[in-house]
Amino acid sequence: MTLAPGLRSQLLIMVEREDTAQKVGSGDVPVLATPRLLAFAEMTTVQAVRPHLEPGQTSVGTRVELKHLAASPLGTHVQFTAELTEVDGRRLVFAFEARDRTKVVGRGTIERVVVDRARFVEHATAR
Repeated sequence: MTLAPGLRSQLLIMVEREDTAQKVGSGDVPVLATPRLLAFAEMTTVQAVRPHLEPGQTSVGTRVELKHLAASPLGTHVQFTAELTEVDGRRLVFAFEARDRTKVVGRGTIERVVVDRARFVEHATAR
């Protein structure tokens, strides 16, 4: 595994009905739901590290800090950017930001830990 601070990834999405607070049950308005904002931010971090992991490794989320700053209605394009800011052994810390054409709609940090996929699944299902 060769991961170092500065690694970046981007993801561009368009807010669709299945991404709205109405659809996911986190509210009753037709805008990007906070849980979907988080899911897209996590996708961006996963996408960043995937090519740098050894065969059989994956990363799992362990901590999130999220500020959802502005509403994004249906049809809005939102660009997610994640940057690896800290590597501490298997622990990875990312800063992320989500922007539409005119403003920041969300930002925060996501921590992930690199694990052996098979061992992780085995421990998770043995409970």
